[in-house]
Amino acid sequence: MRIATRGSRLALRQTQRVIELLSEIEPEAEFETVIVSTAGDRDQKSSIEKLGGQGIFVTDVQAAVLSGDAEMAVHSAKDLPAKTNPGLILASIPERVDPRDALVGCHWNELPEGALIATGSIRRRSHLSHLRPDLKFQELRGNIETRLSHVNNVDAVVVAKAALDRLDIFPENLDTLETSILLPQVGQGALALECREGDLQTIQILKRIEDQEVRNVIDAERAFLAEIGSGCSLPVAAHGEIKNQEILLKASIASKDGEILLKSEGAGIDPFKLGKSIANKLLNEEGGRLLLNENM
Repeated sequence: MRIATRGSRLALRQTQRVIELLSEIEPEAEFETVIVSTAGDRDQKSSIEKLGGQGIFVTDVQAAVLSGDAEMAVHSAKDLPAKTNPGLILASIPERVDPRDALVGCHWNELPEGALIATGSIRRRSHLSHLRPDLKFQELRGNIETRLSHVNNVDAVVVAKAALDRLDIFPENLDTLETSILLPQVGQGALALECREGDLQTIQILKRIEDQEVRNVIDAERAFLAEIGSGCSLPVAAHGEIKNQEILLKASIASKDGEILLKSEGAGIDPFKLGKSIANKLLNEEGGRLLLNENM
């Protein structure tokens, strides 16, 4: 089975993890990694927003599957647009590690007045500046190693805790931020496996390594994002977890400057109904639609 993936160390480690899971159920199977260069990899200077936002790390990988160069693709679930590319199916979500964000270089409660934070994410900037309007931000792109190399040039760098965990990186000054401070990106910490829509054999194999609870949570987060709209340029975030056999979903939409941060939450069994419900509550009851219209 040929597996398409980006060529970063994190992407390759995630792919290796999927191969480990598949090998447990198909010990005789052989796997080949097909490394694909994406738009986000080729241009590491421009902001993600300028490059086109969500999808810049997956489109080329998806093309390799659609063209037949690979049977499946491994993505970070946070990189996937809310709507699946025609011809493909999100066949499996096998596991999720810590979905939270982390500060490296300084603890949140110890950040000095006017601290400089390095991050390329408008979600991270908006949430943190909402709580601390004094903070200043520096654009930062690149793989996890590149980002961490800037720690000595700023007060702190924001990274996904999942990336650190998967690569066994243990920075000295690390503060994992609670979701009450910084709500994660949709799908953060989870793996997403895609294959061709009609490839029933591959679909069946990938389903065998799926974690159903994680799938339900990610489906709820993605349903929220889909209802908000793929064209939304504002910072949106969502985090789901299983509580008392239900999905508890917390979500937000914010202004880019962080001055306005709208939040909503709810619980339910059906992930798609829940995600859609929370999105509509944010848009129609909490003022999200007005915020969207002001930024069109």
